[in-house]
Amino acid sequence: MEVNLRNATRQLVLVLAALGVVAAPGFVRLADAADDTTPRFNRDIRPILSEHCFKCHGFDPKQRKAGLRLDERAGATMKLESGEIAIVAGNADASELLRRLNHTDPDERMPPQDTGKVVSPEEITLLRQWIESGAEFEPHWAFVAPRKTNISEIVETEEPAAAIDGLIRARLRAQKLEPNPPAKPLPLFRRLSLDLTGLPPVPGDARAFAEQFATDPEGAITTAIDDLLESPHFGEKWARWWLDSAHYADSAGYSTDYERPHAWRYRDWVVNAFNRNQPFDRFTVEQIAGDLLPNSTVDQKIATGFFRHTLSNREGGADLQEFRVKKVKDRTRTLGATWLGLTVECAECHDHKFDPITQRDFYQLYAFFDNSDEININAPLQGEAEARTAKFDDYRKKRAALIDPIHDELEKLQAEWERRMLQAEANPGQDFKRDRALELLGILWGAGQGEGQLEGIRIVKTPLAERSEEQRQRLLEFFLDRGSLGLEEEFKRLKLAELKTALLEIDAELPKVSRPATLTPALISRETFVHVRGDFRAPGDAVNPGTPGALHKVGDNVLASTRLDLAQWIVAGENPLTARVIVNRIWEQLFGSGIVETTDDFGAQGRAPSHPELLDWLAVDFVESGWNLKLLLHTILSSKTYQQSCDVRTELAEHDPGNLLLGRHPRLRLSAELIRDSALAVSGLLDPKLGGPSVFPPQPESVSAEGSYGNKWKLSEGGDRYRRGVYTFLQRISPYAQFQTFDLPNVNRTCTRRGRSNTPLQALTLLNDPVFVEAAGALSKRMTEGKESEPEQIIRRGFWLSLSRVAEPREVQRLETFRQQQVQLFENEKAANPEESAWAATASVLLNLDEFITKE
Repeated sequence: MEVNLRNATRQLVLVLAALGVVAAPGFVRLADAADDTTPRFNRDIRPILSEHCFKCHGFDPKQRKAGLRLDERAGATMKLESGEIAIVAGNADASELLRRLNHTDPDERMPPQDTGKVVSPEEITLLRQWIESGAEFEPHWAFVAPRKTNISEIVETEEPAAAIDGLIRARLRAQKLEPNPPAKPLPLFRRLSLDLTGLPPVPGDARAFAEQFATDPEGAITTAIDDLLESPHFGEKWARWWLDSAHYADSAGYSTDYERPHAWRYRDWVVNAFNRNQPFDRFTVEQIAGDLLPNSTVDQKIATGFFRHTLSNREGGADLQEFRVKKVKDRTRTLGATWLGLTVECAECHDHKFDPITQRDFYQLYAFFDNSDEININAPLQGEAEARTAKFDDYRKKRAALIDPIHDELEKLQAEWERRMLQAEANPGQDFKRDRALELLGILWGAGQGEGQLEGIRIVKTPLAERSEEQRQRLLEFFLDRGSLGLEEEFKRLKLAELKTALLEIDAELPKVSRPATLTPALISRETFVHVRGDFRAPGDAVNPGTPGALHKVGDNVLASTRLDLAQWIVAGENPLTARVIVNRIWEQLFGSGIVETTDDFGAQGRAPSHPELLDWLAVDFVESGWNLKLLLHTILSSKTYQQSCDVRTELAEHDPGNLLLGRHPRLRLSAELIRDSALAVSGLLDPKLGGPSVFPPQPESVSAEGSYGNKWKLSEGGDRYRRGVYTFLQRISPYAQFQTFDLPNVNRTCTRRGRSNTPLQALTLLNDPVFVEAAGALSKRMTEGKESEPEQIIRRGFWLSLSRVAEPREVQRLETFRQQQVQLFENEKAANPEESAWAATASVLLNLDEFITKE
């Protein structure tokens, strides 16, 4: 048995070495433990060169100094113009690189003194050993397709979860460490519930789990996972994770920050997609190019709302083209971060300094979105279409009665106005008033119905015969509102101001329909150029849609590439990144840190995977399962690695303080939304309704008002005050303050990993915020309205309700002492009901416990 384990460990070492593992700080490389001391490029050398050398001697030829390139063998071993060779394979003493690293003259030593970087003696030793051993280069691990290595000698059974345990525990054993024992039943059930639904367990469910666990542990866990995966609240929890990538918000941004009334339609699409376990490849394709699918449905078009959460500037004098370009660039970097895990935006102004992404690559990706327009589509909610249809005939007759008498003259006048608008677009700056009207046509089109920048201009460019009746009506309304510039006499003669007023009265009688934001192919094709130094006003070479040359090809017919081609390229089997990136983010959600810690950067500057073979195994298995997200979660949650306790043992703390080896389950503070959700859930206040428009829970009006003029926090009433955090209205310029306190990410940029801070303001919020004060009062009523009558019994009930566990005697005694003190204080202050107030204060203690806001 000992020999087999040793052989299995040795086999794992060889596999990990072949994959180019880079040791993360804080633990010894498994290869070192197995006496494999030969430095490897990906594992040992690339991090040194990336940190100290690639900025001046890397991929970007424009930034490269002395013609030296160190990220590939050909450049590193060629003779330079100076006659020197940086790396002479097999001869460290003849290698100029080492001579310059060791040079005593500051002017000769590398890196230059003004960079503040110093290569350590240990790193120089590694470089010397690597050069002496032959200076073998390897492709960056993330650009090599993942593969499932045969690990049958490591895993205990053929169950998928056993592969996780086998790979995790082999590394622990290589460090002579043992994993933690399993977590106790009730903490484990709470962990599962929070991870899958974002809500604490219902006490009855927790008791039932504990009872089944006593006789059938594996069956109890499997049943719990299955039930939680089928909960409708599963989609809400995981949608909030995904919405960070889309940088979802309910307003447009910049100082005016107007509301986007139907942004929530995309959010509901995400919740429903997760709940129905839509295969992740299809989930991806619909968000990138749902509108381009054959016979695309309204839902598939709504999915493209992923890319409509860019900021939109409606301020006076805003340059339409400038802010359109900003949106397209945002979409490009969001795509790169979300699905590729690459910092593609670093190539906006020049070739990437560290990764093989050229500036041309960036603008080829940009081109996929450059030829897309924003459009808000009619997507009636239940009852909206029927209500509109019932009144539409009468509405049409009333409009005709007003318009028909002047139809021909009105049509000619509008045609002249449209001609002037298109002329202004083609020749910006020729007439300020006309330019201003053009801006309004593009930016404010559809005010109150959502936002579709350039939708108005798009309709103007559509031939009259091809315009829908609704488009004609909407354009006429805008013409009557803004078209008098230069046509004042005709407006007066035809009494168009009066016509406008009459039409508005008729329009007010017609029920409106929901108009969610989507993408659509550009009506008129745009030619895309590289932006010299990132400036859209300085066009360089023309480019076609395409993908980074370092990765697989998008297809043979590059000139005809569309967003649908891009979407299919993203989820293609040849893509080495997408599956890795997604399973890594799922892992990060469950364990607090990804297998690759830098979840948004799989490039040279990112961290290498702590368990590369495990990352690859999960990525391949994910694709083989049909991109089944729920199955992936089931596999991870069924592992012993996930189910182990959180206890911090001395040997683990000493040898692996960052828990990179996963010898224990991490304790993680809940996210902002889940802290609030938990308080509402255990207090009984939570309204479990799914979907619908965003809500406005209690917070001071000044939070929103001071963010920008005109902003008002429309406090919700009834159950909407107590909806889950995922439904809270997000104002970009002044997001919900409670969420900000608990590390809500910047909603103006895509986010793939939230931070976790620990500040005094968080404690003050839990104690004093109106939501938590109200929740504490409601929890105290749940505690005291049960069958229990003795204070100790009521406190025990409070523990079950809030923490899903049995209270320890010392905890009961401490809380009872506290309660009695509170009664005395309230009596001294002559409170109306000292007993009731004291119980509310006691419940507040439970909601303020570290255990309550922590998943463990």
